[in-house]
Amino acid sequence: MAQHLDLEKTRVKDIIWPGTHDSATDKIGLPYTTRPFAQCQTQSIYRQLLQGVRVLDIRVDKDGFVCHGILTSYKVDVVINAVKQFLNETTSEFIILEIRTEYGHDDPPGFDIWLIEELKDFLIKQDESVFECTLSELLPKRLICVWKPQTSPPPYPCSPLWSAEYLRDDWIDTDLPYTKFMSNLYFLAEQPPADERCYFYRVENTCTPQASSAIACVKPVTSRIRPYARLFISQAYKRGLGDYLQILSSDFVEDDFIDACIGATLGRLED
Repeated sequence: MAQHLDLEKTRVKDIIWPGTHDSATDKIGLPYTTRPFAQCQTQSIYRQLLQGVRVLDIRVDKDGFVCHGILTSYKVDVVINAVKQFLNETTSEFIILEIRTEYGHDDPPGFDIWLIEELKDFLIKQDESVFECTLSELLPKRLICVWKPQTSPPPYPCSPLWSAEYLRDDWIDTDLPYTKFMSNLYFLAEQPPADERCYFYRVENTCTPQASSAIACVKPVTSRIRPYARLFISQAYKRGLGDYLQILSSDFVEDDFIDACIGATLGRLED
């Protein structure tokens, strides 16, 4: 993504960051049995990064396995290694990595210390002034890592890790695309413009299977809204909310979604 941007002029808050929802679920559960009920991505973390994804949403259990609800996948080491590989292969690409303990699970012990040790060469420290910085001012550090534990103490100010207050969203639990679409616009309008806030705000262009519905697999349900990412961006601008957009995330990410985020970012910078 950075190849399209002027690093000397582009601030962190100027970018519309393309992200994925439940990013590390490509191998979740068992194929053809439990996987369709929890899989939100089919590509590996590394392939997503190559495609242009720059915000990752990772859930872990107390043993350090990636999980989605009660289903588990590979160890979170796979994610960290993919992130490090990508950053080592590039010189100016930035990533926002959100890692949280999944709801209903205990925090993995000592996880924050392990994260810092693994990622120390790339971590941008928690500091609200970062939002005003240009990308070139942050180099060679290129990773904002948000750690959201359930019960453990959150990252402290100036920590190498960022706390939950710096990455916010309003998750709407629905399988109805119009309800999700309009709710996303409503909650986006409740935020300050991106230029005035010192936190990232994420809009998830996703739908969630419901227990009351006959369709329990993720892909057919979330596909009800996936084609409308460009429409959402255009409606945000039409309603005067274009300057409020900051992170837009998707299930089963496609090139067109990445291109839409890059195009909207370039349009904002030109204005």
